[in-house]
Amino acid sequence: MESQRFYLRTAAILGALGVLLGAFGAHGLQSSVSADMIGVYETAVRYHVYHTLAILAVVAMADGFVSNAWWRWACRAWMAGVILFSGSLYLVVISGTKWPGAVTPVGGSALIAGWICLAVAAAGYAGRHRVPV
Repeated sequence: MESQRFYLRTAAILGALGVLLGAFGAHGLQSSVSADMIGVYETAVRYHVYHTLAILAVVAMADGFVSNAWWRWACRAWMAGVILFSGSLYLVVISGTKWPGAVTPVGGSALIAGWICLAVAAAGYAGRHRVPV
């Protein structure tokens, strides 16, 4: 229960940041960066929000997993991925420098790892009506 609360809080914060950063991109960057960079920024926001919603979905189903370990690793990987993937793209656009882009593939790998962890967790998914061990 405590880990569910942690990931729920984290998803709430990531969700608020996703909306805030999305609004900033839509209203604050339009006149200061190129259309290509707006596209990069929109990609960052999109992946940020998608994976925030993935964390929420997994937390909502957490009681149905036989083991807590794999779903928690999925959430951790997605959190790291949002920070590294989306965060590096935000920095590339806002700072105008390219070097943060070197981190982007690491963040993308973390996002993929999260989905793999969820696939492993799903192998032990018993649904809402699992029998306590």
